[in-house]
Amino acid sequence: MKLTLPTMLTLLRIASIPVLVLVFYLPYQWTHLAAALVFALGALTDWLDGWIARRFSMSSAFGAFLDPVADKLAVAVALILIVQRHPTVFMALIAAVIIGREITISALREWMAEIGQKTRVKVVWIGKIKTIAQMVALVMLLYREDIGRLPTFLLGEALLAVAAVLTLWSGFAYLRAAWPAMRADNERSRD
Repeated sequence: MKLTLPTMLTLLRIASIPVLVLVFYLPYQWTHLAAALVFALGALTDWLDGWIARRFSMSSAFGAFLDPVADKLAVAVALILIVQRHPTVFMALIAAVIIGREITISALREWMAEIGQKTRVKVVWIGKIKTIAQMVALVMLLYREDIGRLPTFLLGEALLAVAAVLTLWSGFAYLRAAWPAMRADNERSRD
């Protein structure tokens, strides 16, 4: 298997996850800034690897598999770190909604591919907006310090709540797109 530049960027994003955890727990004043920067750089490489793959025709099956895995791992780890630092019911529920949706949709995509209906569960535009809101919110929550009079953590919480609503909305769109195939498969299994 030949590693393309986009796939190398995705692998770099996965390798940055333990760095994020390590930096997050270092006992220094600046670690919140460093953790936010590590996560933000990972989010930027997510955009960059997709752009490079499309622009220069460097897409690969391995890269297409690995990219969403890297995203889900980074988001799940960041959410766990944030909930651990701010263990409120609100944060735990939002994290559970986001992580639960990611697991559900990943399983749905795998199942749809198994029955030859993979094209029914393509990325929808609301999913892209959800991803942007989620990434910006997680950077703000990892940074957590106010910037002047700007309540960064509070804004991050609000934006993460918006991302959770968009998460449910896009998850519903995926399930609705897959529903005819799910019903047809269920009817075939009864016969």
